[in-house]
Amino acid sequence: MTEVENLPRLSIASLGGTASMQADASGRGVTPSLDCERQLASLPHLREMAHLEVATLCLVPSASLSFVMLLDVLAWARAEIEGGSQAVILTQGTDTLEETAYFFNLLWPFDAPLVLTGAMRPPSQPGSDGPANLLAATQVALAHASRGRGALVVINDQIHCATRVRKTASLSMAAFESPGSGPVGELVEGLAVYRQPPCPRRVLPLPERVGHRVALLEACLDADTTLLQAVAAFGFEGLVISGFGAGHVSSAWSDVLGELAAKLPVIVATRTGSGTTARATYGFAGAEIDLQSKGVHMAGQLCPRKCRILLWLLLGTGQQSSLCTWLRH
Repeated sequence: MTEVENLPRLSIASLGGTASMQADASGRGVTPSLDCERQLASLPHLREMAHLEVATLCLVPSASLSFVMLLDVLAWARAEIEGGSQAVILTQGTDTLEETAYFFNLLWPFDAPLVLTGAMRPPSQPGSDGPANLLAATQVALAHASRGRGALVVINDQIHCATRVRKTASLSMAAFESPGSGPVGELVEGLAVYRQPPCPRRVLPLPERVGHRVALLEACLDADTTLLQAVAAFGFEGLVISGFGAGHVSSAWSDVLGELAAKLPVIVATRTGSGTTARATYGFAGAEIDLQSKGVHMAGQLCPRKCRILLWLLLGTGQQSSLCTWLRH
């Protein structure tokens, strides 16, 4: 058997995003237009690293992705692994990269890596980072040390776990961090170097229903309770609050959240961007002790956006009763 025939099989798909964007003649900015094959055109040596299975699953800015679309992407990725691929790489926009990575991580049942990447600069701009990030994603995906880690985000030569990664800057090339823990690894001369071995993972089954909705609202100074009071009436089946500080709300919000918690799951996370919610420190109305006494769940280290994804999937699989154990996970 020749060396080429010994190459591993790697599946790469594009969902769109900045890495796929070009400007048209209108001069109105870049939009998704490059399919996956054209994104790979500047990286011919990837085909010396692996047999590539290439697909363009959609070409949209990542803000327009939906849970249903992601389930279709997941079905494709699962079929690729079951068909013999060693790993899967997805390229997409960075605006929702932290959310889609966490969504996939909760549903990815394989030891094979699922690696997500994107770009902060489109291909038409000097210093475009898309090709470098795609090369790094390939190096991570093919590394044996990447197995058993679920979904990974590879960008700017750093490797982030899906649970912790956050987009913390709007336009900076160094836009992604994992607050409180840092990246789990990095690329060093083309090698994936991890700081610790993989941890045991917990995976959800595919959701049995997809039509349910979970609301996400942010606490802010002097906010009234009108929207809160409408959540149940509008048919939402869950609620996540992006709360002040260590997971706090006003006393007026606390009263309404207590009423809602008797009808549907309610989570309070922190809006700060780093750190955990408290559990037993503050005793005022609207603080964590008060909220928990009313049946509200504290998010711990999980950010508000990822809390919404977790709750949506738990509701879709009928496992909302296990929410507490997932928030401690």
